[in-house]
Amino acid sequence: MENDEISFASVSKWLKIKHLMLLDTLARTRNMHTTAELMNLTQPAISKMLRDIELLFGFALFERQTRSMALTELGEFVVRYARMTLDDTQSFVDQLNKVRKGGHGHLRVGAIFAATSVVLPEAITRIKLDRPMLSIEVIEQTSNQLLEMLEHKKLDLIIARFTDERYQQPFEFRTLGPEPFCLVVNSRHPLAQLDEVATEQLSDWPWVMYPFNAPIRRQMESAFIEFNMRTPTNTVETISMPTFLQLLQSGPMLAFLPESMVQSQIQIGLLKVLNTSFKVEPQDYGIITRKNEPLSEAAREFADTLLELARLRREATKH
Repeated sequence: MENDEISFASVSKWLKIKHLMLLDTLARTRNMHTTAELMNLTQPAISKMLRDIELLFGFALFERQTRSMALTELGEFVVRYARMTLDDTQSFVDQLNKVRKGGHGHLRVGAIFAATSVVLPEAITRIKLDRPMLSIEVIEQTSNQLLEMLEHKKLDLIIARFTDERYQQPFEFRTLGPEPFCLVVNSRHPLAQLDEVATEQLSDWPWVMYPFNAPIRRQMESAFIEFNMRTPTNTVETISMPTFLQLLQSGPMLAFLPESMVQSQIQIGLLKVLNTSFKVEPQDYGIITRKNEPLSEAAREFADTLLELARLRREATKH
């Protein structure tokens, strides 16, 4: 059957959720015995089920090795779709239970930290006026992690930035606005007393920085080279905004943070923006959703609210 075309009719007639669960579990454990235990089945039953699946598709999904099971190239493709289907099924069950209990839906939103301090709170307030029973779950993470969660259908939409060209194919991006950053210290820092800070002075102090897998960190590393600066070696890495702020207040540290996140701290005098030529070009962030997949009514309304608020903010800055 290797050269025969696989038909939708045969797959839909025979393939069941338990088969997808087997593929997902075996791909994670790479062990037949462990998979059998997790699925509460015998190992012979697991082996037969896998043989039947491979017979249906007409090719091997796993390579039988001495002590483990390794996915074939086609197996990786099949398992990826198995996981997507299982995620969809879990979402269906969760939503169905909410509707049965009289709920009004669940919205899972991912956001970078800049968005959680600017556009997100007001958008949530607005949609809750129209949908008071809508349950909203907010996940704060870096763009990379949010894109991965969106790809695996752990989130309905995200407010983030594209970090790699490969994400432009499966996702749709609608701009909300730029995300400007600034270099800040606590108001007691020696550099805070200077009218202007030379870039060569910046590397001598400890920094609180985003980790290397964060897009802004890669931009900063490029900026260090562009401004002929030594990359700081005395650093603490975190993605936690409370940790950033606490470390800035506890010692003479520098941090490059979204302006929106530190505006209130600057206004009350706890932090000061350094006047320096060190800059990173701001990148637009926006609403990112999966292409060719309609949003739920609540998610669509939430996205429209975000876009409207962004439009009003742009108009306000013009006057």
